[in-house]
Amino acid sequence: MKNLLILAATEEEPSGLDLILPAVDELVWGAICFAVVAFFMMKIAVPKLRETIAAREQSIQDAKESAEGERAEAKKMLDDYKQQLGEARAEANRIIEESRQAAEQVRKDILAKSEKDAEAIVARAQEQIQAERQRTLQELQGSIADLSIELAGKVVGRSVDAESQREMVDAYIREVSGMGSNGGSNN
Repeated sequence: MKNLLILAATEEEPSGLDLILPAVDELVWGAICFAVVAFFMMKIAVPKLRETIAAREQSIQDAKESAEGERAEAKKMLDDYKQQLGEARAEANRIIEESRQAAEQVRKDILAKSEKDAEAIVARAQEQIQAERQRTLQELQGSIADLSIELAGKVVGRSVDAESQREMVDAYIREVSGMGSNGGSNN
């Protein structure tokens, strides 16, 4: 125990800078431990950390490139959509215009057919009028011939051959109707 007291008496109490700085043997052992830890950190932890950082940078770069590619693809799809929309509108306008032209052609065809039908109806009516006129003229000629024969028979007082009288009257009527159609109006 005495030694301990001597040892304690020989040890001085630290003062000044010795209060802040540790003992030399602690500094040596601390430096050695630090070097060992630093060596293992440099050989194991730092490369792993660098790999992790590099992988993270690569994944960020890949995500950025992927996003740019998707953006370019979306822009291309939008442009394609706009082009298809424009083509669809142009096609719709073309179909509408063709429909208008077809409707106009149908209208013209219907008008032309109606006019043709109307002309045919007018032509048939004129033919019927002409036929009725001819029939009426023939009936009138027959009636006039009969009246003329009867009148001539009364005036002459004797019976004239009916056949010869009819031929004379018919010739006279033809002559009169020929004068009426050549010299008069063409009805």
